[in-house]
Amino acid sequence: LALYFHSGEREEKCIIEDVPSDTLVIGNYKVQRWDMQRHEFLESAPGLGMFVTVTTPDAEVLLSKLYGPQGTFSFTSSISGEHAICLQSNSTRFVATAGSKLRIHLDIRVGEHFLDESVVQGQDKVNEVKIKLEHLIEQIHHISREQNYEREREEKFRKTSEGTNSNILWWAVIQTLILISIGIWQIKSLRDFFISKKLV
Repeated sequence: LALYFHSGEREEKCIIEDVPSDTLVIGNYKVQRWDMQRHEFLESAPGLGMFVTVTTPDAEVLLSKLYGPQGTFSFTSSISGEHAICLQSNSTRFVATAGSKLRIHLDIRVGEHFLDESVVQGQDKVNEVKIKLEHLIEQIHHISREQNYEREREEKFRKTSEGTNSNILWWAVIQTLILISIGIWQIKSLRDFFISKKLV
């Protein structure tokens, strides 16, 4: 997931990432500040800090840390579900004079374990194959966790759908019984009315 968004001074912006349990999430970000004289975003924002906060679906804080104008953060999910990743600039005079307008570039990678080629090149062929094999095994485990999580979500959705269909069926049965009862009551009332007026 790669995106950018605009933010104001001390304004918190959050994105929701659906993550399986026991999965590594790596985020890279870069902040650009708005220059009032040039009327454009500058490439860097020195002196600016970003608070990064990550919370689980149970509102447990996994990460809460102050970083610089660009950086990398990472966390490992403890449970499956929607994790909130929030970024908020710290307040500085530098930002205030820049018009308090920021552009934040954010790149989030879920479950990726990068293979360090410099480490691989420094090893002999046997170790190189071993390192690549370990990397492939880690990727297989990640794919397996993703599949299990999708299976859990699908089962939960199916149960919700079945429950909704069951409720709709019972509501239709109740409506039908109510309509039949009203119809019988109306027929009886009309019959009693005609009898009382001696029209029948």
